[in-house]
Amino acid sequence: MAESCEKLTVLVTGASGLTGQLAFKKLKERSDKFVVRGLVRSEASKHKLGGGDEIYIGDILDAESLVPAMTGIDALIILTSAIPRIKPGSIPDAEGKRAEDVVDSSFSGPMPEFYYEEGQYPEQVDWIGQKNQIDTAKALGVKHIVLVGSMGGTDPNHFLNYMGNGNILIWKRKAEQYLADSGIPYTIIRAGGLDNKEGGRELLVGKDDELLPTEDGYIARADVAEACIQALLIEESKFKALDLGSKPEGVGEPTKDFKPLFASVTTRF
Repeated sequence: MAESCEKLTVLVTGASGLTGQLAFKKLKERSDKFVVRGLVRSEASKHKLGGGDEIYIGDILDAESLVPAMTGIDALIILTSAIPRIKPGSIPDAEGKRAEDVVDSSFSGPMPEFYYEEGQYPEQVDWIGQKNQIDTAKALGVKHIVLVGSMGGTDPNHFLNYMGNGNILIWKRKAEQYLADSGIPYTIIRAGGLDNKEGGRELLVGKDDELLPTEDGYIARADVAEACIQALLIEESKFKALDLGSKPEGVGEPTKDFKPLFASVTTRF
């Protein structure tokens, strides 16, 4: 656990996203250990999180706009990500669904076409935007960065790279390497296929996408958020990269002690 009893001041970027909201909420609930800040892109997103002064508005493509949110923090959790959108009318069964719903294993229809909004392509968000966050955090003396990426990065032909021709996993992996080379203590969590269920499963770590072809290659967003927070408290999480999946719901015992989980990881990248 953290050696000091002092609270850690933590910034969550992408705090209005599905996983970001969970991490922000979990940190806020642990006010004995953390002072939480959130970074969002708009007033509407700030309002979604309650509109408090701890929520900053900034643009990860504008490094200067990140300085107020990052000044004085101890740790940074990066949960920003480019989001593929479904082209309207491309597949009737996909109407009203998010891209992540359609690529979920339960979706049986043909794949729709995808696109990224202007200025929000993976090269911009997952590479330039994450690089800006890492550089700004380093300049301001941030002591630990937890970066959430995605499994699949060992395969350049992974289908996620073809969504909207964005090469999203390639750009994510480039940012991960940049962080690992930065000299800042880091934890890189490459999450498996995400779902929005409650979480509290038995978590599994792997490397080089070994969990992907199995039912263990899926994980609840709530469990990813919890792993990010635990990484801030556990020294054994630093200077490590890991794939994170879980046993299926109802199988195994919920992970309560994260120290052995992080301690079992030996890979820096």
